[in-house]
Amino acid sequence: MSSIRQPSVNREEALLSRRHIEGLIADGKSVIIVDGKVLKVDAWLKYHPGGDKAIMHMVGRDATDEVNALHSAEARRRMDSYQIGRIEGRWSNFLPPIQGGRFRRYDEYQDIVGHDKEMERNDSSESSSVQSSPLFDPVDHRTAASRRRRGSDTSELACISSVSSLSSLDVHDEDHQPRISHLKVRTQQEIDLDLAKYPPLDPKTQDEIVLKYRQLNDRIRAEGLYECNYLSYLIELSRYAFLFAMSLLLLRWGWYATSGLFIGIFWHQLVFTAHDAGHMGITHDFTIDTVIGIIIADFLGGLSLGWWKRNHNVHHIVTNSPEHDPDIEHMPFFAISHRFFQSLRSTYYDRIMTYDLFAKVTIRYQHYLYYPILTLGRFNLYRLSWEYLLLGLGPKKGLAWWHRYLELAGQVFFWTWFGYGILYKSIPTFWGRLAFIMVSHMITAPLHIQITLSHFAMSTADLGVHES
Repeated sequence: MSSIRQPSVNREEALLSRRHIEGLIADGKSVIIVDGKVLKVDAWLKYHPGGDKAIMHMVGRDATDEVNALHSAEARRRMDSYQIGRIEGRWSNFLPPIQGGRFRRYDEYQDIVGHDKEMERNDSSESSSVQSSPLFDPVDHRTAASRRRRGSDTSELACISSVSSLSSLDVHDEDHQPRISHLKVRTQQEIDLDLAKYPPLDPKTQDEIVLKYRQLNDRIRAEGLYECNYLSYLIELSRYAFLFAMSLLLLRWGWYATSGLFIGIFWHQLVFTAHDAGHMGITHDFTIDTVIGIIIADFLGGLSLGWWKRNHNVHHIVTNSPEHDPDIEHMPFFAISHRFFQSLRSTYYDRIMTYDLFAKVTIRYQHYLYYPILTLGRFNLYRLSWEYLLLGLGPKKGLAWWHRYLELAGQVFFWTWFGYGILYKSIPTFWGRLAFIMVSHMITAPLHIQITLSHFAMSTADLGVHES
């Protein structure tokens, strides 16, 4: 195998074949397609304000619409510095490595003698990269361990995959085969249902969907509907101020539970503006909207905006995928798909979501536990926020290097005014503090219920990389 050499022509104008790009990915490069441009974004992964996982889920895919929807015009211009070439014609997506994609290394000699052209005619993304499939088998820890001991495969394929997808190659436990077979049948039934309900996956139909989406986006932009109505935010700020002032007044009167009710509603309403800021939907300026979001989320709410961005961007890209979407990964308490019974590996959390004895008990009664557990949801958001900030999961360099430090300052500020100023100094008794904490946190449950119900009710079937 020879190393991959860039064409001698101008780098941006170099026409790269599908096999060439596949070889780059097989060598561990992070390559995405945007507006026909081939971008190698390895250097940007650790600097991306929206997190590295969002980019990793687009490797080998046409990311044009995702990039345009989630980035400013300035950010899109900056991406041109990562261009290594271009493509011609319609791009057929690979399955990204993080999702189990398998890629062949590039052999220049075979390409010269015409082998590559033959492969271009005969190969689809299913043969070049394992087709996206929800039929992953359960994780087998023994085979995974033995595979690590054996080392890398010496075949032509360069495998870059998650444990959950690789495990499907090595499951031999006959005791589990009947149950696994039943789950596969159930999975196929869900896929068939989606295929019957939604538009076909053929290129022509999918291209029409993409075209109509872009036309709608252009129409919305032309009519000025993306422009922010700041008067509406003035009304929102007035409402927030009223709720916070009522909480302080009732706290002064000693009505601790009622005071907690108002500050909980205050937090509940704040997150909608934080969501807008996180999507750059207020001023459309990255820095200004980030500061607004951090003030709301961290300084006033005790939650991390950076964690939310990292989580939410992945959710948008791989919505309702049991292995990849953190917004539906709530094991061992909830399982909205039978596939969670297979101890899937979460590519977001980098861990196995084990279907153990505890999970079997809680999930059996999840329809009873759903509302009680969601009343405690805010406590889990604290945990996820602290994990993100303390472990430094966000970018440490680049445009967003300072976000973590501002968020840490926000956390100190929040726990000073809320933890020390209200809970410790303003409420004299243990039971008063407990009532204030529980009421203020439990009253935010409607937000968690709204989000989970809107997602839990939707399909988790994976129709593959060709679905627009």
